[in-house]
Amino acid sequence: MDYNTLYSNIVNKGSFLTIGLDPTRELLPSQFASSKYPLFDFNREIIDATSDLAVAYKPNLAFYEAEGPLGWRQFEMTVEYIRRRDPSLFIIADAKRGDIGNTAQRYASYYFDRVGCDAVTLSPYMGEDSIAPFLKYSGRWVIILALTSNPSAEDFETNSVVAKKDGLKNSVQSPLYERVVRRAMEWGSSENTMFVVGATRSQQLGEIREIAPSHFFLVPGVGAQGGSLQEVIKEGMGERCSLLINSSREIIYAWRGADAQGGERQFAAESARVAKSFLSTMGESLKRLQQRSQEL
Repeated sequence: MDYNTLYSNIVNKGSFLTIGLDPTRELLPSQFASSKYPLFDFNREIIDATSDLAVAYKPNLAFYEAEGPLGWRQFEMTVEYIRRRDPSLFIIADAKRGDIGNTAQRYASYYFDRVGCDAVTLSPYMGEDSIAPFLKYSGRWVIILALTSNPSAEDFETNSVVAKKDGLKNSVQSPLYERVVRRAMEWGSSENTMFVVGATRSQQLGEIREIAPSHFFLVPGVGAQGGSLQEVIKEGMGERCSLLINSSREIIYAWRGADAQGGERQFAAESARVAKSFLSTMGESLKRLQQRSQEL
């Protein structure tokens, strides 16, 4: 899926919501206890209830890997079902791979050739060698970890590093996440490269947007992790939206919340209710964006 198609889907739906499909067997409604494919059966109902509200889904591989071979099968079944349900939906494999050489190439082949995902999340720690094999695929995307929402991101991501060195007196320092963004922009383009920027880092989100005005950002951390949707939009909205805001637990486990209006039998309806609550703010921001574009 190219940039223009993804943006058109966002405009048509009035949404840039990504739903994380991170099912844990022990947390699923009781009706799935006897299912052969509990993760897939749960996902299928979530997708049916929310596919008109979201532009993307993001299965996190850890939740499928933990189930062994049957979990891997359910991951693939989930991607296949999303494709059948609505081919316009953007599918992100949240794998956070980060190896090099033939290993990276085989990862790319699995996610893109075999499964048919649109994008995969990657760690840039080993440099360009860990990203380049994925960039060879036309119409596919890499989503590079830049500044994540977890507290211990400060162990490395916000530390200052020497970005350019022309003698000791002229050394230029910047946070590691900034170095990652600037360097990765040289590997790919806004047509095939996105960045993960956590919703709990709204100030830095604005700074990264200035560096990468056209690139899409995948923004986790809204909802359960405390990130503000309004702040993310204020600081991170690009010229053509360029945001995919992810919510996982808040949506797929909405039926477990204190404000849930129905029990576990209505879990999918509860997920749709919470997903829909994002769209008012998103829709208004898209309208303002289009108005500004028309005025220019």
